[in-house]
Amino acid sequence: MKEEGTNNEITRRKFLTNALRASAGIAVGGLAVYVAGNSNTKDLVWQLDPAKCIQCGQCVTNCVVTPSAVKCVHVFDMCGYCDLCGGYFRADAKELTTAAENQLCPTGAIERKFVEDPFFEYTITEDLCIGCGKCVAGCGAFGNGSLQLQVRHDLCKNCNQCNIALTCPADAFERVPVDSVSIFKGFSDIEFVNKS
Repeated sequence: MKEEGTNNEITRRKFLTNALRASAGIAVGGLAVYVAGNSNTKDLVWQLDPAKCIQCGQCVTNCVVTPSAVKCVHVFDMCGYCDLCGGYFRADAKELTTAAENQLCPTGAIERKFVEDPFFEYTITEDLCIGCGKCVAGCGAFGNGSLQLQVRHDLCKNCNQCNIALTCPADAFERVPVDSVSIFKGFSDIEFVNKS
């Protein structure tokens, strides 16, 4: 029988001790990396970048919240208050009236209110908005692009992995710091107002 430690042979006991120490070190290191990596996610929220958004309609069907936490917001600083609003009226509208058949929004979430000739104000009723983006596409094609989709964080569950982000063909969703939750196309640091 050989005496332990007299030559360079590794005994079974030494091997198991070293393996156990290495495993514990890897586990502790992995836990530290996990904690450090996840401490940031509480300070980040999901948001949609309207410059990348293609209004595909995925926000309506893929959000875990029903109706979707993605809503149309109106950036009033960009709006032209047009009589013929591309985000409100269907392209084939026969008349410029508030009749449902003339409206682009499938849920009637946009309210048109006369301001003065020839200006109208358009407000979003978020409870009715499903985040389909039809008004956003119309406003971008025929207007100033003042209607934009945004994740409303009072409704969003801030999932670890946003289901809409997984399916978004334009890769328009990203994590942003909680203190700067809105991303607007065309302007930075502007306020939007939605009237319910």
